[in-house]
Amino acid sequence: MTLCIVVADGARPETLWRAIDAGELPALARVRAQGSAHTITTVFPSVTGSAYTPFLVGMHPGRAGLPGLRWYDRSRFNTLWPAHARSYVGIGGMRADKDLTPEARTLFEVEPRSLGGFTYIGRGLRGRRRIGTGTGFAARMAWTHFRADVDSWLRFDRWLGEEFARRVRAQRPRVAFLAHPGVDKLSHRFGQDDPRVLQALKTVDATVARLQADAGADGRGGELEIWVVSDHGHEDVANHEDLERTVSDAGWSVKAHPNVLKGRDVGVMVSGNCMAHIYVALDEEHNRGWEHFEARFGSLLGLLLHRPAVDLALVPRVDLSCDVLSRTHGRARVSIEFTSPEAFATLGPCALPNPHHPEARLTYEPLDGDPLQLGGPVRAVDPTTAWQLTRESAYPDSLVQILALANAPRSGDIILSAAHGWDLRARWEPSLHYSGHGALRRDQMLVPLLMSRRVDATPRRTTEIYASALEALGLASPRDVVLDGGSFLSRAGGTQLARS
Repeated sequence: MTLCIVVADGARPETLWRAIDAGELPALARVRAQGSAHTITTVFPSVTGSAYTPFLVGMHPGRAGLPGLRWYDRSRFNTLWPAHARSYVGIGGMRADKDLTPEARTLFEVEPRSLGGFTYIGRGLRGRRRIGTGTGFAARMAWTHFRADVDSWLRFDRWLGEEFARRVRAQRPRVAFLAHPGVDKLSHRFGQDDPRVLQALKTVDATVARLQADAGADGRGGELEIWVVSDHGHEDVANHEDLERTVSDAGWSVKAHPNVLKGRDVGVMVSGNCMAHIYVALDEEHNRGWEHFEARFGSLLGLLLHRPAVDLALVPRVDLSCDVLSRTHGRARVSIEFTSPEAFATLGPCALPNPHHPEARLTYEPLDGDPLQLGGPVRAVDPTTAWQLTRESAYPDSLVQILALANAPRSGDIILSAAHGWDLRARWEPSLHYSGHGALRRDQMLVPLLMSRRVDATPRRTTEIYASALEALGLASPRDVVLDGGSFLSRAGGTQLARS
């Protein structure tokens, strides 16, 4: 059996379903007719690279060590002096495998007969098992990115699909993972509703058609399984906040990409570009909770919260709860407790409360408002109920996602989610974004899942794909690794915690 997971990077569910229904994507239509189609929630931050961790290691980005497209390294252990800042744009993308927590086991490590194409996460892939690697390749991609060369991206996207299909036929991998970047690149440049985005979707369709045709020609049609998913959605952007300059103009010394050699007070690390990690007191090597920094940096939080570009500000607290603040809808607190002491899942040296754990109980307590617009308090619900209660809201799966990111050791002291129509990076992009992602907002958090197999259970989150892939391949979950979702192939109901 070969399981092909194809990521249509940045595709919204309604965009994909509409194109299939219109007859524009015949190969994907065959996948849907053979199997099933679902709308599920991705992870926060909903950004490329970080949002691959559910597919390839079964963990939320924060727990896996990739909390965003850009982040600041308080430990000074993983990054170089004097910047101590990470960006996965361009050549920096080659560092993602090393930044992954050592306890994580990639799908490629669990199943060595694997193939990966244009993936930030490739640990376990060697030689011709990985398409798109090395300094030269990264430099070419950076050159294409920074020139905002859309035509070159489309040509690359087509070549990528052709090369991936060729290697699947030649190598017969058990796991084949491909990320198609075209939908995301064109959506940023023109908006997801632009007709040119359809051309990128047709490239995804062409890849799937080649895989289907090759398997049929080789008599392997019954051995090929195809899952098509997206890592994040997209939302129109009309206004651009220069977050770095806003903080700098308020008198703070700011570290932000690409000028990471300066800055003493505040790190502004934007992803997607609709979310940002804000780090304060950059000279301190540990995140001590907002209570420790509030006296010195409370005015900064107030400044950020009252910018029209900011929808939500998340402030992790020392007791592992998180305050959620909105300029227009007030303040609330999200917290976690467990039904038994043994349920406190650990990851390496850091004891992290895992909101995906089936014994986790999540609470949303409005303090002087309802920033998540849930209509009132939500008390002591399990992760499945939390997903069900929030799925139709403006912030799907918000309780789980907020706690999973807020308590991650590499996350910021303040986490921002941008307002509708805004992103947080007015400078330094090769061209202005007309659509963005990264935020906790609905259009950015809902993604499609298309499978060539029928499933009885309802897939909920992208964090379930890893465990489901292991089951489809007949592989055991890695030992001593707590996953952030169980398999939807065998789920009888409720959230499973996968551990061998």
